Amino acid sequence: MDIRSSRPTIVLVHGAVEDSSIWTHGVVQALQRNGYPFKVFSNPLRGVAHDAAYLRSLLDTIDGPVILVAHAYGGAIISQAGDDPNVKGLVYAGSPMPGVGESTNDCLERFPGGDFATSVELIPFALPDGTCGANLVVKADKYSYLLAADVPQSVLALMIATQRPIALAALNEKLTSAAWTSKPSWQIRPLLDPVIPQAEFEFEADRARAHVIELKSSHATPSRFPTSWSM
Repeated sequence: MDIRSSRPTIVLVHGAVEDSSIWTHGVVQALQRNGYPFKVFSNPLRGVAHDAAYLRSLLDTIDGPVILVAHAYGGAIISQAGDDPNVKGLVYAGSPMPGVGESTNDCLERFPGGDFATSVELIPFALPDGTCGANLVVKADKYSYLLAADVPQSVLALMIATQRPIALAALNEKLTSAAWTSKPSWQIRPLLDPVIPQAEFEFEADRARAHVIELKSSHATPSRFPTSWSM
């Protein structure tokens, strides 16, 4: 499928401990330069079902075909919401591709080698019913190593300043559907990513029969995207 001929709307879905600005370090500019319609989705980071429902509400406002592009935890959300009939393909950029009954954390822990669990801290928060939940953030002294070792210092400073916590429950919530089982998918694989083991990337791509694009990149793949690619 050549997305340049059909001009679908590209919907960009960010991941955990980041916000929509992750896409403004080159991806948004490239889409504008090449004339693609696009939407930037503000991911609530509260839970798979919750976040996917919010994404579906955005998809309901778009006429015509859609390509979902995710970074990091956003991969779980596009997998869950990608069963929308207008979604014609899914792009996973440094993203896990959970299957039905799997969580994001399952993907991070299936193979040894990932450093995510040792680089984060939990911050409790109160829920409306009086119980407590836990948000997860990346430790300040681990952020560059874990997520953005190869981005410019000015971009790194912005990423750290705009870090958004994700509910721990979101990373543990298991998917009830996985759109990559029935729709074309692409994996943009960062070869220098300490978050997701390379064995996991390979396992997921093989399982999904995904097209693979390798980048010599840290986890911050949106800042290192190629300016164009065929799908």
